[in-house]
Amino acid sequence: MSTQTSGDNTAIYLVGGGIASLAAAAFLIRDADIPGHNITILEESAKIGGSLDAAGSAADGYVMRGGRMIESKYLCTFDLFSSIPTLDGSKTVTQEIFDWNETMKTSSKSRLFRDGHRVNAPKFGLSEKHILTIERLELEPEGMLGRSSIADQFDGSFFETDFWFMWCTTFAFQPWHSAVEFKRYLGRFTHMVSGFNTLSGIMRTVYNQYDSMVRPLQKWLEARGVKFQLNTRITDLGFRHDSEGYTVDRILCERDDHNAQIAVTENDFVMVTLGSMTESSSLGTMDSVPVLNGRSAGGSWSLWEKITAAQPQFGRPANFTDHIDESKWESFTTTLNDPTLFRLIRDLTGNVPGEGGLITFPESSWLASIVLPHQPHFIGQPADVSVFWGYGLFVDKPGDFVMKPMSACTGREIMREILGHLRLEEHATQILETCNCIPCMMPFITSQFLRRSKGDRPQVIPEGSRNLAFIGQFCELPDDVVFTVEYSVRSAQTAVYSLPGLNRTPPAVYKGQYDLRVLLKAFLTLHDKDAQEIPALA
Repeated sequence: MSTQTSGDNTAIYLVGGGIASLAAAAFLIRDADIPGHNITILEESAKIGGSLDAAGSAADGYVMRGGRMIESKYLCTFDLFSSIPTLDGSKTVTQEIFDWNETMKTSSKSRLFRDGHRVNAPKFGLSEKHILTIERLELEPEGMLGRSSIADQFDGSFFETDFWFMWCTTFAFQPWHSAVEFKRYLGRFTHMVSGFNTLSGIMRTVYNQYDSMVRPLQKWLEARGVKFQLNTRITDLGFRHDSEGYTVDRILCERDDHNAQIAVTENDFVMVTLGSMTESSSLGTMDSVPVLNGRSAGGSWSLWEKITAAQPQFGRPANFTDHIDESKWESFTTTLNDPTLFRLIRDLTGNVPGEGGLITFPESSWLASIVLPHQPHFIGQPADVSVFWGYGLFVDKPGDFVMKPMSACTGREIMREILGHLRLEEHATQILETCNCIPCMMPFITSQFLRRSKGDRPQVIPEGSRNLAFIGQFCELPDDVVFTVEYSVRSAQTAVYSLPGLNRTPPAVYKGQYDLRVLLKAFLTLHDKDAQEIPALA
């Protein structure tokens, strides 16, 4: 962007109310000296937070569509939240997260659960050929991988290893997903490989990520005058072209069943969150099945398609929207009004809630996993109520206990399947009578992992733009990895720091793959050797 700006007369319009826009607003205020009242966040739904959502009550059942993994090298995220106080104002959100994870360190004794028994610190089970392929992928340029899939790089035996079961369920990869994204993850999380089978290094927030991260950030922004315009669907952007490029000069929207237009001056800026991994999500109940929606149910994909029609540098959204069978999976949130299940799982796994992290059932036809967080997981959650979350990757395969695809199951049937894998059928009646399992079908949840090549995702500052930036999961950031809070926050920080006069760059992506100690630990761990003797990272 090259337009001259003055904070007092510059209006900023942020399209989308997810973490990317919230982060951009905070960076604009903190680092670009833009007054909060000059910033407007335009959100299609009635709630801020995007995919970092959580809702419900003990009476009606709590719901989380999902949660993102956090770890200590999320430098942009912790930079942002080092300026944001917790809801009670006692410390910053960053400090709260680090303090909490000193108290509640993740150390799984049951990362995998087979045949009714926990598997403590599973071996990876990789062959030398698998390891050589992993090492080759780390070195191979992305351009050579192109649109190839993970399955194009490995033989079938790789997908039967415990390394793959742990990897794919931690990050939600499928064999048909992008080899480029898999390669990026290998490099980005090399420093975590040595603790991968116990989930060591994974960090949690005190409550769900909406309560612990989104709500404090929204409160901070509101106190500074940021405007939140909800129930506003952006349908198109208008552009003015000249010899130097182009600017956005109007934002077209729908609000209260009326069409409206926002004029954008040459001093203003527009930042658009492209796409949405949780758009068109659908909820079921204990006795009903969530429906599988298409992209027509929401506006984020249609906006990207609209503005790309005449601007090829804005990417290729069809690459991410037209393969729902390859990007969908289903999650569920279960509210328990009886302590029996938590007590039984504690005894089976050897972990108290909040300590163990993800528990995967590799024998599950759905490849189902569950996680029992520390309680309470919601602010205001009653002391006698517990909440846990789970998901399945293969939602169209018949289950092992209910004999139906997960996509055709009610919450009650999903719980029966999970209890079957835990070998707790004798307790099923009591548990099912005192729980509320709400399933959620998400057609685009891993669309950002789909096979892609250069140009499918636009640059944060697209070529020729003087006042438009793209943020979120579907813009291009070299080295960093999608499906993380860090990617969205980094995109926002990159966009804001590209404003004229700032002359700043976000913290560099941590690259542990170039640290010899990290590499040695990872090498030994991949070979199922003890890496504990290597000195800890500084």
